Amino acid sequence: METGFQPLDPTGASKGETLVKKRRQIPYRLIAPNLVTLLGLCAGLTAIRMSIEGRMELAVILIIIAAALDGIDGRVARFLKGSSKFGAELDSLTDFVNFGVAPAIMLFMWGLQDYRSIGWIASLIFAICAALRLARFNAALDNPSKPYWQTKFFTGVPAPSGAIIGMLPIYLSFLGIPANEMTQGPVILYVLAIGFLMVSNIPTYSGKTFGSGVPADWVLPIILGVVLLVALLVTFTWWFLTIGTLVYLAVIPFSWRSYRRHAADMAISKE
Repeated sequence: METGFQPLDPTGASKGETLVKKRRQIPYRLIAPNLVTLLGLCAGLTAIRMSIEGRMELAVILIIIAAALDGIDGRVARFLKGSSKFGAELDSLTDFVNFGVAPAIMLFMWGLQDYRSIGWIASLIFAICAALRLARFNAALDNPSKPYWQTKFFTGVPAPSGAIIGMLPIYLSFLGIPANEMTQGPVILYVLAIGFLMVSNIPTYSGKTFGSGVPADWVLPIILGVVLLVALLVTFTWWFLTIGTLVYLAVIPFSWRSYRRHAADMAISKE
């Protein structure tokens, strides 16, 4: 017989407690990669503030830190098996801020503002190119028909690399070349050229397919090499970034030639 009263819960749990128990819990392994991504976002946003305050050297260092964190958040996610759609979207938005918006503002505050509207337009185009680069990268993910050899290459310069090499004029100013001695044309053309490289179809080495391990004989040399590179970066920061930028730009033609050779070999194998 119906009495109109709610049935008694033998566990004694209230309705609120029952709802709490039913809430879905998020594993810690899904949180850790997103924390790394957010640390990178904090670095990028702080770089914007530092550039506005005129502390440009610290701003550049923060972008380098953001790039390093961007390089490990995905690896942390794969190692912990904590990849998620939310993390992928957060990473993409963070990349736009760190490697599109922040460098554009830094370049403008550093010297492009002296060129007024033209300098601002160059900064805008750089940021927009970074956004388009990231959007194209996201749209190209999960392509099952993509041959394995193509995973060795990016299409265009990736946003983090574009941000670092795009700040070459700033590095040169830290090496003793004042911004006012750089003519308007070359600096603006350089910034626009880096933006073009980000949205271009020029293949660049991805560095993601070096294998899951290294020969035992190479372990110590690799460790020493990494230590040496870090020491050079810390000790001769602006020389290291300047030379690294020039080397990266010089390697692009070789990556383009390597891509064409792989494509030709694949075409021959299909005949």
